[in-house]
Amino acid sequence: MTLTLVHPLPFSSPSHFSLSSPNNFSIRFKLQASSSLQLSSNPKSSNSQYLSHQKTGVIVVGAGLAGLAAANRLYSENIPFLLLEASDGVGGRVRTDVVDGFLLDRGFQIFITAYPEAQKLLDYQALDLQKFYSGARIYFDGRFHTVADPIRHFWDSLKSLTNPIGSILDKLLIGLTRIQVLTKSDAEILSANEVTTVDLLRNIGFSDSIIGPFFRPFFGGIFFDRELQTTSRLFDFIFRCLALGDNTLPAKGIVAIPNQLAAKLPPNSILLNTRVASIDFHESSSGEITTPRVRLENGEILQSEIGVILAVEEPEVDKLLAGRNIKPVQRKPPRSTVCIYFSADRDSIPVEDPVLFLNGSGKGIVNNMFFATNVAPSYGPPGKALVSVSLIGLFEDVSDDDLSREIVQELSGWFGDSMVKSWKYLRTYRIGFAQPNQCPPTDLKKNSRVESDLYLCGDYMTSATFDGALVSGRKAVEALLKERVFTRV
Repeated sequence: MTLTLVHPLPFSSPSHFSLSSPNNFSIRFKLQASSSLQLSSNPKSSNSQYLSHQKTGVIVVGAGLAGLAAANRLYSENIPFLLLEASDGVGGRVRTDVVDGFLLDRGFQIFITAYPEAQKLLDYQALDLQKFYSGARIYFDGRFHTVADPIRHFWDSLKSLTNPIGSILDKLLIGLTRIQVLTKSDAEILSANEVTTVDLLRNIGFSDSIIGPFFRPFFGGIFFDRELQTTSRLFDFIFRCLALGDNTLPAKGIVAIPNQLAAKLPPNSILLNTRVASIDFHESSSGEITTPRVRLENGEILQSEIGVILAVEEPEVDKLLAGRNIKPVQRKPPRSTVCIYFSADRDSIPVEDPVLFLNGSGKGIVNNMFFATNVAPSYGPPGKALVSVSLIGLFEDVSDDDLSREIVQELSGWFGDSMVKSWKYLRTYRIGFAQPNQCPPTDLKKNSRVESDLYLCGDYMTSATFDGALVSGRKAVEALLKERVFTRV
């Protein structure tokens, strides 16, 4: 039976509930009343006095996509919760900054409309999604060549049959691969036998003339893995989503996605700039292990009466659970990226098309780039263009200035010296943990439950995609509900 609250706030008005485990062991508790907490960017504000030793139903740590999805599921079940976020805004890695009137997403991020979980949770019309061209323009052998989706851009695809990006057989194999992934369900794809993506492509029969110039920069840019060591399961899942949907950007920046999820939650349920120091477990006077307590960095304590969901990245999970008797996990090095932005006058960019450019030359440091204002004009002021350039890896030994100069020099070979050197540098984003490393062997259906009343979610639990993060948040709450059946007394 669903827990029903008259006021679905993080700290409820006094109500008695019992929760029962599958073994019919019941715990009776009373959710304590408190004054309403304001959504504050400062946990030491005048409202922080209400935090110390307060109780709530579920505490979700981390307001990225996974944490927001978990919070939305809890709210739909009328379960009281509090969502804690260490930074100054929701979204985790999915954030957007405003710089000189431009919208700068923190790293190269594209939203695919066919993500199945996203379709259930998001209002696409409200996001005002702006579409990319369904294909790419590849810089290869000193020239640009088009690879196009034959369903959406038939004539462009037909004209590309004789270009040097793959043989005619390669292009037919793309169509065959599309059909094969469309005949499988997402569950079948994510649990199928796996190899690396590059081995899958070779097993299918693709030649190096398309693996190098197209698949490495295109899927390498999605996985932040140009060597294509990522699991074939993830390749098939993304390939299926690309066949069914569009690549897009929300008109208000990629942060519009987490903002929409946050807007669905009740007032006062999210606390920003509230960093968690540890998750504590302790015994009651009767010797029972109680539900976890969350200790904040400022020393304040929150008590969960139902459970804690950790929706943070893997390194932070290890830190928060340090000292717990949990089987250690061998972590793979995360995927990293650098994204550099430039501004330009509208007449100082080579195209008006909303197309993604790929580096198929096998030389240089640029992996992919695009003119964001060609996709979504709202990403820049009137008359201005926003240039987004992505690299794979962190380039830690190269300064931002040297990196931007090297990019300008490289792209001058693509578009011409006078044009590119007129662009103005805006900002560099170095993202050390852009994605979890999902090379084989993988488990894309991990159990959310760590131990009683403690659950995990994040894209590392499922697939390293927007959709994977959303799925993991839902599954963490489902695991909690499975363990605890709520009944009103």
